[in-house]
Amino acid sequence: MTHRPDHPFFDSHTHGFVRIATATPKVRTADVSYNVEGILDLARQAHERRIDLVLYPELCVSSYALDDLHLQNALLDRVEAALAELAEATAEIDPVLVVGAALRRGTCIYNCAVTIAGGRVLGAVPKVYLPNYREFYEKRWFARGNDCEGLTIPIEGKEVPFGTDLLFGASNLAGFVFGLEICEDFWAPEPPGIRAAMAGATIVLNLSASNITIGKSEERHLLSRASSFRGYCAYAYSASGHGESTTDLAWDGQGMIYELGDLLAESARFDMTPELCVVDVDTRRILADRFRVGTFNDGCKDAGDPQSRYRKITFEHRYQEGDAGLIRPIRRFPFVPNRADKLDADCFEAFNIQVDALIRRLEATGSKCLVIGISGGLDSTHALIVAAKAMDRMGRPRTDIRGYTMPGFATSEGTKSNAWRLMKAFGINAEEIDIRPAANTMLHDIGHAYANGEPVYDTTFENVQAGLRTDYLFRLAGHHRGFVLGTGDLSELALGWCTYGVGDQMSHYAVNAGVPKTLIQYLIRWAVSTNQFDPDVDSVLEDIVATEISPELVPSSKDGAIQSTEAIIGPYELNDFFLHHIVRWGQSPSHVAFLCWHAWKDAKAGSWPIGFPADGKHEYDLATIAHWLEKFLQRFFGFSQFKRSALPNGPKVSAGGALSPRGDWRAPSDAVADVWLAELSASLPPLD
Repeated sequence: MTHRPDHPFFDSHTHGFVRIATATPKVRTADVSYNVEGILDLARQAHERRIDLVLYPELCVSSYALDDLHLQNALLDRVEAALAELAEATAEIDPVLVVGAALRRGTCIYNCAVTIAGGRVLGAVPKVYLPNYREFYEKRWFARGNDCEGLTIPIEGKEVPFGTDLLFGASNLAGFVFGLEICEDFWAPEPPGIRAAMAGATIVLNLSASNITIGKSEERHLLSRASSFRGYCAYAYSASGHGESTTDLAWDGQGMIYELGDLLAESARFDMTPELCVVDVDTRRILADRFRVGTFNDGCKDAGDPQSRYRKITFEHRYQEGDAGLIRPIRRFPFVPNRADKLDADCFEAFNIQVDALIRRLEATGSKCLVIGISGGLDSTHALIVAAKAMDRMGRPRTDIRGYTMPGFATSEGTKSNAWRLMKAFGINAEEIDIRPAANTMLHDIGHAYANGEPVYDTTFENVQAGLRTDYLFRLAGHHRGFVLGTGDLSELALGWCTYGVGDQMSHYAVNAGVPKTLIQYLIRWAVSTNQFDPDVDSVLEDIVATEISPELVPSSKDGAIQSTEAIIGPYELNDFFLHHIVRWGQSPSHVAFLCWHAWKDAKAGSWPIGFPADGKHEYDLATIAHWLEKFLQRFFGFSQFKRSALPNGPKVSAGGALSPRGDWRAPSDAVADVWLAELSASLPPLD
């Protein structure tokens, strides 16, 4: 595929991304001309870096720590003139600027956030909550803006929109809508920024001065994250930095950008040089979450429908079209824990969700044992790990787990050996049942060509083996007064990669149904690295994780190649990426392809899960991603829902979603995939 930077697919704006930056400009106390120069320096840099929106600190035009100088007419006159200068100087600059300035209206002075774009001052939003405690004295100088709605304010002889009821939105970029609040506002019980989000802002900006004290950075993170969560928005925060007066206070210049609770970017603190902290926020992701979360929309109605009261100031956003890259952390493995400081806790939690759920099911059923088929593959291994830990916690012997390895026509010695090693290492009740005689009988009885010596390895041939294994397990469970523990995982359910009914789709309790393949691999590695079991168990687990994923239902070819699952349905690491973004966020296929390409096109770029093996770090070009995404869409939307609609019970594990018809995902079994396939095809560039 020839990379065509001018094709709309490669333009992040096509997919609803808005590039925003928090700015820490050079500043000097009460030196407006110097400060304007600092604002313009970063604005020009932002233009070169193709940034759409730049957020500056509170009162940055004059500087914040001025005390009674805020009441001086000479300074106020100069600030007002500076805004006109900024508008004129940025007439040919693409980014929208949001700066802090003190403005007069009537007999009051307001601490304002001022939006400038395309050579115009678009509007000013006053600060609502003025701190007047401990080191703060803002009510000495400024008036509250809480009752300012539907107003205008004079700036250099021109009346511009003024009030707390303003939103700013690009007429040519759906989703690029932002609201404003200032510093103390987000410390309030009902922050104005949340109202702006309820009125339709996908992005909320906070201009802050906020002097630094020990632990305050953590408070800012807490409030910014909470605001992005509660407002279902992107939230950017920019605090004053070096250059403010240090008469009694100090400043660290902290900038951060959150999106729906995720920290996307953070600036350096205590930096003496000007800085832009840049990231692309996903407005489509934000809007998609608002669509599906009724609580947000109910909250908007209970708040009196702010959207009906706010004035939306529209502007045509000028930007350079084409490929500007994507500045954004994208998790290659969205289901895998990625917080370095809480990695062990996250893995412990994921693992024990399954363990605790299984314990409760054992208590409820009063079962004498668990019956589980052990193949030597990833899924049955993880289910056995969970079962063993459940028995340990309940104080029951592991011999209450009855494991059966059931070799078929294509079972390799390697996986069979691993299955036996695993069962012996765990000390469970282990047996072997060769299903080949029964399979031969069934194939003969139904008139299958294989029974006549023909090498026909079709779906029937595979399902006879899968069905017999499940049939044996159910009969064994009844015989031993136990229940069948399912081993199939979330990835297989998404793709329909399981045999329906009397097959691996069915069990008495599907303990792995909420865990995708990539997380199972990682949790097994975690169990080894954290010594959850003894060295004998660890040795087997390491060998199993290193084994190629295969259903082992079709004999190997003449050259010895075994049946490869991922060669048929695609790499699980891609399928799990597709699954997360489509099920959790409802993203369109082209959006998913764009994110996936940026996540996987270069194995050396970005971050990998902690401890991920070097030889497993793959990369994929767009043609490969598109090929497997198309296969995923066909299987997920057009083929496999009937298997998910009849799922047995099983616990949800990841916030990324599950596929139970009683939980996250409800869909008709007779839908078609045409809409999703057409959207993908129409959006992609020509692929070789």
